[in-house]
Amino acid sequence: MIDHSLLRPEMTEAMIISGCELAKAYDTASVCVRPCDVALASRLLKGSQVLVGTVIGFPHGTHHTATKVFEAQQALDDGAAELDMVMNYSRLLSGDTAAVAADIKAVTDLAHQRQAIVKVIFENCYLSHEQIIKACEISESAGADYVKTSTGFGTGGAKLDDIKLMRQTCGSQVKIKAAGGIRSLDSLLAFRQAGTDRIGATATAVILDEAKKRESEKTLL
Repeated sequence: MIDHSLLRPEMTEAMIISGCELAKAYDTASVCVRPCDVALASRLLKGSQVLVGTVIGFPHGTHHTATKVFEAQQALDDGAAELDMVMNYSRLLSGDTAAVAADIKAVTDLAHQRQAIVKVIFENCYLSHEQIIKACEISESAGADYVKTSTGFGTGGAKLDDIKLMRQTCGSQVKIKAAGGIRSLDSLLAFRQAGTDRIGATATAVILDEAKKRESEKTLL
């Protein structure tokens, strides 16, 4: 379930290498690296089960659509299989839903031509419940594979109530990713119960070490 997150701006190349090795050792679903690190992560993880993902329009979503498309193309050329794109939530807050939809569709169309998937990040801390519902509807219509709560760099992270709302709104073909503040196994399990399919996490080792411990003790729920 875990996308091991390696997105902090101060991370060195050595930290990216170490993070990819950790993801490989724990067999995470993916690593989510900065765009400049995609080629490196792809080399390091070649032959493993761990997919390489990156972020598009990060962290505010306000790039021109053409810039996001170029960024997505470069990421795919460098070996990314998953793209976590930030929705232009400024335009959503302004009521320009057509611009939001066109932005998402441009990236998802490109990604799907290359057999990659797109997770649309909403940044729910800035949105009302009604706006989260609208973001879900737009993302699903535009072809998103996942909808995602947060970048982890906003004023708030994932909330269980938001996950439940997103799950109720989206069709079954759209999956849910939660990110921001999920640092324990109990938290991950609660988000899974609420309908989450993927978790963006930096505390991967802590979470999975606890899972292994409870599994050995037959207490994992």
